[in-house]
Amino acid sequence: MSKKIKVLFRHRSMEMGGVEKVILSMLNNLDNNKFEMTICLNMNQGELRNEFPKNIRKVYLTEGKENFSNNSVIQKIQLAKRRLKLKQAEKSPKIADTILNEQYDVEIAPTYAAFSSVLNSSNKNSKKIGWFHSDVTVPKMKPLLPDILKQIPQFDYFIFGSQQTRDIFVETYPDIKLPENQVILNAIPIEELKQKAKAYHPELPNIPVFVSVARLHTRKGFHKLAEAHAKLLKDGFNHHIIVIGDGEEMDNLKKQTENLGVTNSFQLLGSMMNPYPYVKNADFYILPSESEGWPLIIADTLILQKPIIATNVGGIPEMIDHEKTGYLIDYEVDEMYESMKKFLTEPELVSNIKKNLETIEEKFDNQKIFDAVENIILKLTQK
Repeated sequence: MSKKIKVLFRHRSMEMGGVEKVILSMLNNLDNNKFEMTICLNMNQGELRNEFPKNIRKVYLTEGKENFSNNSVIQKIQLAKRRLKLKQAEKSPKIADTILNEQYDVEIAPTYAAFSSVLNSSNKNSKKIGWFHSDVTVPKMKPLLPDILKQIPQFDYFIFGSQQTRDIFVETYPDIKLPENQVILNAIPIEELKQKAKAYHPELPNIPVFVSVARLHTRKGFHKLAEAHAKLLKDGFNHHIIVIGDGEEMDNLKKQTENLGVTNSFQLLGSMMNPYPYVKNADFYILPSESEGWPLIIADTLILQKPIIATNVGGIPEMIDHEKTGYLIDYEVDEMYESMKKFLTEPELVSNIKKNLETIEEKFDNQKIFDAVENIILKLTQK
């Protein structure tokens, strides 16, 4: 039998998120007979940190917060020590080398945050693959772009997470010399998803319920959704919103819902390992983001045949056919208001969308996705 190709994935940590799910789907589905895979985390942190398959080697540079002391003084010292160690590791790839103690044929950065750790690897012979899911025109990307634009041409191969991500990149930076590249969509574990959606039956109020699942960042637009929600209630359109996820915006959103007087009807449930029963049992799904790549949660929700309102950003228009398999809007409070009002008052629109979602699974071909990634790795290592 021929020798297995050694593949290393580098990533920051494993909080619940789209990129983390992409990593898990790759580690679960790339062929074990061809590849020996390792994941190296900067921090052993996040809800998904123990979800790796048994055959995958996991190493990490520092402990996660889950292993820190509950004493706030000690915790501050631990955080400071961790920051220092991560800074040192950034400057000296040898720190990661010592922990890994292995030479890899291929090193993969599944998001731009891992570009530097892969490109600065002391193993100059490994093939380097970069993965990119972001819209380069979004304001939050601006400070990061000078480095990213320098780094992209250094990769041996580059993967874009959606066609729109690639198109916007090429249009915005036509002079950047892209390495050989391809658009590869994220894979959806369809049967596993359906099983998870049946795991429990959440108690929901007896009025129309919109659900949303996301990390709580400002760019996810929940502050705008809260405004649209309050306005709808004021105008007599009774409904309930459930947001599942955690992040730095949690405190701001709690304050905002208090100020708007909607703490009971705009529920912030925090993070959950399995949010899918909420998605399956709610009436509608809403994603009010300012920017997205190719959001897995939209694909998951389509498979669960739930009518979706989503902003027309990133790869979302590749996933949703407007007014047929969902409803696309601009990133505006008024548009959120109007689209939710439509879902609440136009049953025919909703039932047409549901009918069109009955055959949606045909859109998702996972094996094609895993085969494409495998072929890239095999091709690079044969050069």
